[in-house]
Amino acid sequence: MDLEKHAKPQPPEPAPLRASDADRDRVADILREALAEGRLDAEEHAERIDSVYRAKTVGELEPLVRDLPAPADGAHRFGAPSTASSAPAYATAHAPDEATGPVAAENLVAVFSSSTRKGRWRVGRRTNAFALFGSVEIDLTEAYFEQRLSVINATSVFGNVEVRVPENLTLRGSGTGFFGNFEVETLEAEHPEAPVVVVNGYSVFGNIEAKPKRGKRIADLHGRLRKRLDS
Repeated sequence: MDLEKHAKPQPPEPAPLRASDADRDRVADILREALAEGRLDAEEHAERIDSVYRAKTVGELEPLVRDLPAPADGAHRFGAPSTASSAPAYATAHAPDEATGPVAAENLVAVFSSSTRKGRWRVGRRTNAFALFGSVEIDLTEAYFEQRLSVINATSVFGNVEVRVPENLTLRGSGTGFFGNFEVETLEAEHPEAPVVVVNGYSVFGNIEAKPKRGKRIADLHGRLRKRLDS
């Protein structure tokens, strides 16, 4: 008997599942949270983020977060979209009058111009700043935080991006300057539940700078945190 003729054909190997933009964004959010919590240092974070946006399949994404905790909201790493954080808001003043809810990513663009965000405004989970022969100013000293982690992605090409924060939150960053400057003055808040701002940046013949504004603090932070812990 010719065994080769009667052997059953093997089913083909399933094709690798292609990664979507949403999959990449979810992995990037996990990595940013890990950076904010100190699980990854700036160099490790930068290497993994680079791999995230080069990944073509879900299989290439999974190893990048295998040694990190699952998302805090309990959503699967790939599949169900992440939800907004349920953490209470922290503010330097009363909340704005408009209805509260998840704040979409905000884009600040300055091309041969300037763009400024300051005063009382609701900070979303992500803010994107782009300066091309222009300047972007982001002032968080009077801002209203509705989640613990806020990420600012800054790109400067022959331009300038400045970020100013209150003195009593946590400020971290990861970035590169190519014939330019990337500088984040790291802060560690005394209270572990204080808001965290992470600045990721890439500067080409430009400047990206994030630092605290002296004398500016989130008002009644400890009182708000105490109410949360008692509830």
